[in-house]
Amino acid sequence: MIDYRIPDDVREVLLSIDKFIDQEVVPLKKKYREYLENERKYYDENGAYSKEIREAKRTVRMKSAKAGFYNMFGEPELGGTGDSFGPISIALIHEALYRKYGHDPLVEEIFPIGLFTSGLTPVLLGLQKEVRDEIVPGVANGETQLCFGLSEPDAGSDVWGMKTRAKKDGDYWVINGTKQWITFAPYAQYAMIFAITDPELASQRKGGITCFLVPFDGETCVCTSVISILGNLGGHTGIISLENARVHEKYIIGELHQGFGKAMNGINRGRITMSATCIGIAQWALNKAIDYANERKTFGVTIGNHQAVQMMLADCAMDIYAARNMLLHCAWKIENQPESPIKELSMIKAFSTEMVQRVVDRCMQVHGGMGLTNELKLEKAWRWARSQRVPDGTTEIQKRTIARRLLKGDRSFS
Repeated sequence: MIDYRIPDDVREVLLSIDKFIDQEVVPLKKKYREYLENERKYYDENGAYSKEIREAKRTVRMKSAKAGFYNMFGEPELGGTGDSFGPISIALIHEALYRKYGHDPLVEEIFPIGLFTSGLTPVLLGLQKEVRDEIVPGVANGETQLCFGLSEPDAGSDVWGMKTRAKKDGDYWVINGTKQWITFAPYAQYAMIFAITDPELASQRKGGITCFLVPFDGETCVCTSVISILGNLGGHTGIISLENARVHEKYIIGELHQGFGKAMNGINRGRITMSATCIGIAQWALNKAIDYANERKTFGVTIGNHQAVQMMLADCAMDIYAARNMLLHCAWKIENQPESPIKELSMIKAFSTEMVQRVVDRCMQVHGGMGLTNELKLEKAWRWARSQRVPDGTTEIQKRTIARRLLKGDRSFS
């Protein structure tokens, strides 16, 4: 039986996080206010975070690590305490955090974003011990950032279209290729780069892809540009160029020619946190709309008395209720069933990312002209919501996965 009540230990964590935000994050928001609230200062002339924003984000990560939050969901074998919190708790904590604070650029640094491709990601379990000892301490304290170099200009959802190649040269592998749409590439110290190491196996889609940990050295592995999207003056994704990058074989992550499995390792957690974040932000936006509907007056009454506004609020509530129950049921299945709920993971990713944009859009409409202003930050949440429908598998890819599972006999909804 699924219990949707928030457990006492999760409540204690949330109270501790609130206290941490009040004591550590709020002062930083005041200190860097002019950079956080002005995009011309948030980004530099190349579209990357300004020096001040990088400093603020790094400070939150490192303070969070010291307080015990940053690695709270990290792999125990890497020094994290992820065995203390299951998928349901992870979902509830992320939902509550974003419900209260919305899309906040400093609050989001408290945990590694996504828990899948950053922080003490399970992908790092594939490293040899000596490399782990070299890399993990910096990742754990929030100083070192990683990025996940899988996508390419011609290989997004179809990873088998990958053109990046790695050729053996003694104890080293020489990597050449280009990676695109790579989150945190402009700010990372290391990239988890996927390259074809056996073209014949790859052509048969039976393997032949290897994952390497590659340092950004400024010469052979470089982030060549920041990709700006949705009208922003900069961004957090970039393009990586690899030109004869020599990587010792000890930096292979996992098994040679079997790197594609690493691309999927930890994806459950990534989709749980993404969905929970969407649901939390949707509730944050709805709360703003409800408060406004109870305050703003037109034609002598508050706008909450107008049926058109009531319909928008009700639609938001139904969307959130459906998404939240889908998420918690999926998290329960992960915790209580031996097989990964592939169909349901695709469902929550597709539904929650579509849902949050619908909700934020309606909430902007309830606010009228005020909803379009930068002041309420609804437009920023809307832009963020729109971007979530593409990474980690587009909505259409998720629907394809769902349909294939159904056709193979997975017809259960319990």
